Amino acid sequence: MTRVRALLGLAAIGLAVGLWFALTAPPDVLQGQYSRIINVHVPSLWLAFLAFGVTALGSIMWLIRKRPRWDRLAAASAEIGVLFTGIGLATGMIWGKAVWGTAWDWGDPRLASTAVMFFVYLAYIALRGAVDDPFTRARRSAILGAIAVVQVPLVYFSVNLWRTLHQTQSVRPGGATMPPEMLIAMLVNVAAFTLLYLALMAARLDLTRAEEAALGTDALAGDAIEPPRISEVRDV
Repeated sequence: MTRVRALLGLAAIGLAVGLWFALTAPPDVLQGQYSRIINVHVPSLWLAFLAFGVTALGSIMWLIRKRPRWDRLAAASAEIGVLFTGIGLATGMIWGKAVWGTAWDWGDPRLASTAVMFFVYLAYIALRGAVDDPFTRARRSAILGAIAVVQVPLVYFSVNLWRTLHQTQSVRPGGATMPPEMLIAMLVNVAAFTLLYLALMAARLDLTRAEEAALGTDALAGDAIEPPRISEVRDV
């Protein structure tokens, strides 16, 4: 609990600093004040990519090691990833309505691929809720979690592979296409959202462990259960 509070405190400070940078950075010449949405939109989707990457890591490690902690890690990260994908979609729709004149266009690859990613990970969460047996739940969700991560690079590179409504990436290896003040504000908020992710992960993992301990299922999602040896069995 102390760790969670410390991380939440750091995240709160980071978000406050990020808000200050977002409000004081000059707006984009063409987009006006709506350009400030980037300070929530981009960090939210970055956090979603990070979260789904951790879900894939936890899923693969569970398939290899069969340890409950990897299942917990994958599940907790997927829940957070879905939350922030939803925030990313919502803020993108607000920005799109103001700048493009439409909140949604299924013909845009970035929008469509992000929506598909959102629904796939919603299905991941639904799958976990539909299976009662801890081992079966962990195995099935680990398979899905390991496969579903292929959507992350697809979403990220979609604006470069198919050019439609969505602009290309603003930050590239060769430099940024936005003013330095806007770039700094966005990066500060990316760092703040990353701290928030760590805090939410710590809190969710603590809650999951407490729930499993209360139900007595903390050793059923993959821990090896050794049968008693015949030599150790005694008549009563």
